[in-house]
Amino acid sequence: MIIAVAGDHAGRPLLPRVVDTLHAAGHETLAVGPSEEGAADDYPDIARAVGTAVVAGAADRGIIICGSGAGVAVAASKMRGIRAAVAHDTYTAHQMVEHDDVNVLCLGARVIGSEVAAELVRSFAGARFSGEERHVRRLAKVEEIEAAGA
Repeated sequence: MIIAVAGDHAGRPLLPRVVDTLHAAGHETLAVGPSEEGAADDYPDIARAVGTAVVAGAADRGIIICGSGAGVAVAASKMRGIRAAVAHDTYTAHQMVEHDDVNVLCLGARVIGSEVAAELVRSFAGARFSGEERHVRRLAKVEEIEAAGA
């Protein structure tokens, strides 16, 4: 699986651990957005870069890191075709894929440490949408909301 990764100024320090964890699990990464310290890195721009990679098919999923995870989740979720969510526990990291077909994991570098981040990344990347009827039905309703824009 190819996973687009990026972080804003607060999330960037956690990126190497996320990338290393993904590579160790056999995934490829696609770095998007600025990578050097001091570069412009407003969280909406970082979220858009990851979301664009996923929607365009350059990446299967994405991981975005900011201070809390909340800002990038809000921004990424505005993009058609992106289902982004914050996870700071392993249950949520896999359940959001299995039940909700989330394609972008949002992490808060000021909330979790590198070991927890690695566990979350492994849970998210290793999870698969269940395809169960109730989850498919609910996802269709979410897509109707997205299509209507309200």
